[in-house]
Amino acid sequence: MHSKKTLPLTHNYRPSNLEGKAPAIIMLHGYGSNEDDLFSFAGELPEKYAIIALKAPLSLQGMGNAWYSIYFENNNSAKFNDTEQAIEARELVVKTIDSAIEKYNLDKNNITLLGFSQGTILSLAVALSYPEKVKRIVALSGYLADDMLVEGYKEKDYSHLSIFQSHGTQDMVIPVQWAKNAHESLKTLKIDTIYKEYPVGHGVSPQNFYDFRKWLD
Repeated sequence: MHSKKTLPLTHNYRPSNLEGKAPAIIMLHGYGSNEDDLFSFAGELPEKYAIIALKAPLSLQGMGNAWYSIYFENNNSAKFNDTEQAIEARELVVKTIDSAIEKYNLDKNNITLLGFSQGTILSLAVALSYPEKVKRIVALSGYLADDMLVEGYKEKDYSHLSIFQSHGTQDMVIPVQWAKNAHESLKTLKIDTIYKEYPVGHGVSPQNFYDFRKWLD
């Protein structure tokens, strides 16, 4: 289906094959991409899920979209995130989840976030800030940004949450060590997390796709 604008964010939508309230996968693309990117997985994902691929709100000139700006300094050797924009995007995604549940008759207790790169960073920020909104996360090639989380998040109840986290060992965009650190932090919060590495760069290998699809099923 084509992009729709009836939610707070432009999105692609594929309905579930179930009658009644459907489980859903909500997709958050990476920096410089758009709602068509991860949606290309939709045809290969279990048909019981409604699939909603969101388009990030910031338009990068001729380069797709972003959830928040990244600023590069000293000839790209240092970069930092616009945390304020990230927090605004986090709230916008939560609002969109609520709207989607209503509009598409989704099961509010069975929402999966599937993110890649910047979309993973934001998915983790949404789920750890509002664990009542999310049941599962597929966290591809991202990391955990503490400064994007609500205050006091460590006190929240994450007992129902499960995460499939994966990263490429050759990733030159987000170092694999950052993903390992995130995995340790998630374990500290007693979140049920699977962590896998694949011999690729900043991307999703076929094996990675099969593994998280199996996990979703």
